[in-house]
Amino acid sequence: MRKSFGTLRRIPPAIWALGFVSLLMDISSELIHSLLPVFMVASLGASAFAIGLIEGAAEATALIVKVFSGALSDYLGKRKPLAVMGYGLGAISKPLFALAASVDFVLAARLMDRVGKGIRGAPRDALVADIAPPELRGAAFGLRQSLDTVGAFLGPLLAIGLMLLWANDFRAVFWVAVIPAFLAVGLLFFGVQEPDKPQGAKRVNPITRENLRRLSRAYWWVVAIGGVFTLARFSEAFLVLRAHDGGLPVALTPLVLIGMNVVYAIAAYPFGKLSDTMSHTRLLAWGLAVLIAADCALAYSNHWVSMSVGIVLWGLHLGMTQGLLATMVADTAPPDLRGTAYGFFNLVSGVAMLLASGVAGLIWDRLGASFTFVAGTVFCALALIMIGIASRTLLDTEMQKA
Repeated sequence: MRKSFGTLRRIPPAIWALGFVSLLMDISSELIHSLLPVFMVASLGASAFAIGLIEGAAEATALIVKVFSGALSDYLGKRKPLAVMGYGLGAISKPLFALAASVDFVLAARLMDRVGKGIRGAPRDALVADIAPPELRGAAFGLRQSLDTVGAFLGPLLAIGLMLLWANDFRAVFWVAVIPAFLAVGLLFFGVQEPDKPQGAKRVNPITRENLRRLSRAYWWVVAIGGVFTLARFSEAFLVLRAHDGGLPVALTPLVLIGMNVVYAIAAYPFGKLSDTMSHTRLLAWGLAVLIAADCALAYSNHWVSMSVGIVLWGLHLGMTQGLLATMVADTAPPDLRGTAYGFFNLVSGVAMLLASGVAGLIWDRLGASFTFVAGTVFCALALIMIGIASRTLLDTEMQKA
């Protein structure tokens, strides 16, 4: 326990600030997103397939935009301005959800919000990697992810309270989300100082054949595995719909994301710290095994017992793997190409998210909810096979780091 607190004290203050920025923005985003699937069905008449396409397009947009923002942050040698721009765009998008009168309007708001996320994502992750000492990188990513996820369950918790207080007035609740979003922008602007660029460093276009060749084989394996991970783990909107179909009242549907994110927040830092001392490939494989168990529970039944087991395991999987994948990208990419590396990683994940959410919605409408989660287990098995094939290359990289 003392060793754990000692590690926390050694993490630079800027990492803590970035974590609280993520916390505030996630309160805002999840306050809306925890209600959005039910809002679209109950108020706007959307189908599960439409929700899947909207969620997939929104998340894919965010991840694809990261390619360009990450490369631009490498070229400029500056991460913070792009991060501020991205968080600012996300904040500006929040009032649009309260004003939405159609599914198309929701799609436009989601795309604007996710473009902001795309702009800030890769520069922010590269900034964490730049600031954190190499021996604490896993712990730093785990801490930021943990604080981010605290916001991800406080947002739905606030949504439940406000929905009960205001008699299921979706739009009034959505207006509240504007406040923490703008607080996040202010904290980032005033509370985070970026490391100075080395003296005499020249601007170089990171997206050239010569520079891209510097991205190692191990890095591209991480990219490929991350893409299959995303196929296996489609949008959490389907967890909300699964619980709603099981009889969970509208006002209480945010409990799904609250439960998942509480587990995620608790698990992210300990597993991030563990990744600094344990084989990354082994931890990644265990994380996939946990996701397979979650899918099996969710496929079996929408009874509250099966739902609870599935949601807890889903959150545990996220805590085990999300900070770990970010750490693996940082470890396998050259420091001056980290923004670009995160960008390409998220491009592949973005395409996978679009496919995964669209296919999940289609399977849900045509075959039923259970088959959606069965399909997730198939992609998990594929990812496990890829980890086995890539294990030698990835282990060699870990040994070189050590």
